[in-house]
Amino acid sequence: MSARERIVAADKRRVWHPYTPMRQYVDETEPLCIARAQGSRLFDADGRAFLDGNSSWWTAALGHGHPRLVAALKRQADVMAHVPLAGIAHEPAALLAEELIAVAPPGLSRVFYADDGSTAVEIALKLALQYWHQNGRPERTRFVALGDAFHGDTLGAAALGGVEVFRRPFAGVLLDCVHVPVEPSGHERAFAALEHLLRASADTLAAVVLEPVVQGAAGMRIYSPEHLARVAAVARDADVFLVLDEVFTGYGRTGPMWASQHAGVSPDLLCTAKALSGGLLPMGATLVSERIFEGFLGEPERAFYYGHTFSGNPLGAALAREVLAIYRDERILERAAQKALRIRSAFEELATCEGVGRVRSLGMIGALELEGQSGYLAGSGRRVAEEALKRGAYLRPLGNVVYVAPPLNIDDADLDELLAIVDASVRAAVG
Repeated sequence: MSARERIVAADKRRVWHPYTPMRQYVDETEPLCIARAQGSRLFDADGRAFLDGNSSWWTAALGHGHPRLVAALKRQADVMAHVPLAGIAHEPAALLAEELIAVAPPGLSRVFYADDGSTAVEIALKLALQYWHQNGRPERTRFVALGDAFHGDTLGAAALGGVEVFRRPFAGVLLDCVHVPVEPSGHERAFAALEHLLRASADTLAAVVLEPVVQGAAGMRIYSPEHLARVAAVARDADVFLVLDEVFTGYGRTGPMWASQHAGVSPDLLCTAKALSGGLLPMGATLVSERIFEGFLGEPERAFYYGHTFSGNPLGAALAREVLAIYRDERILERAAQKALRIRSAFEELATCEGVGRVRSLGMIGALELEGQSGYLAGSGRRVAEEALKRGAYLRPLGNVVYVAPPLNIDDADLDELLAIVDASVRAAVG
């Protein structure tokens, strides 16, 4: 039995995979069996290479195995791998908080560390609820989000989600969240309805939670920054907190460091993860305003009694500091701007292909819709992914939406190869 066969046999015998119908997986799937990763490529147990078209679930924004990140991880591991953050200070977490606030939108002043994107959002929800509860507005218990939104999988964050297949089993026990439907033709009416809701129901709303400018898991739906700017203004006038989920959109994925910068918006709470630690370790953070922080001061019962064992973990924090240093030293955002133009051009060309519907791009994101059945469970995207694997690229479509979100520092030659594979794979799948 080969190494690959041994691994896959153990995997199918014991591992329960995320977002995976396991009956079909065990009976029918011949999975990729990845042995190592380097740069923009994944290498399987048989030595085949695949371009990583989605930065391994959007985390490896600097590619795999960046030498400076590996070195930073080793340095920190030699000193201190873990210590609890409750009542203890340590250099990686303290200095990372300073550096995050330095690059954050204006008005954010404190950092609460999380394990990942879902828990960063969960923290934001609990902060909003507790703030209003102990600061004179206990009736503010509801949230507002867009239809087809995705903000994570923990029970609180799942309440914000508008993708029905993700939230349906838990609908009876979720937080109260109003979902504003988004039409296939665009976001105009949704944001008008959202603004009306904020004005009419502010007295019961704890926060409005948005993915700024791009709804990722909904199918890379891009909306105008003007919508975000208007909602931010209405939320400010209504004194409803604005939570921006930058877990996917942050760290230059859409162009600037934060997608909220497209709209010139500063939220009350900002959630970040994924690219935060370069994809090497789970790490997240929720950045908050001084007003919210001060709302927890005073008697001990006003404290935020919440946390995770690995909150502010020294290894993750050291990595996150090195990520920010690499962004500065290697001019990641500036260099990615030229790569973004290549993505836009490639997807505009695919718009002429029969069987392809709407195409869109923003920063280091390119996406297209295949005509026919739509939604997360649509099978047309999987056919494109199968064609791409044959040609040497790993894609993970969102139903009928095929997209790329490669590392921001992907080599130009690798990017051109990835885009050529996407082009050929789409044409083969719809032809």
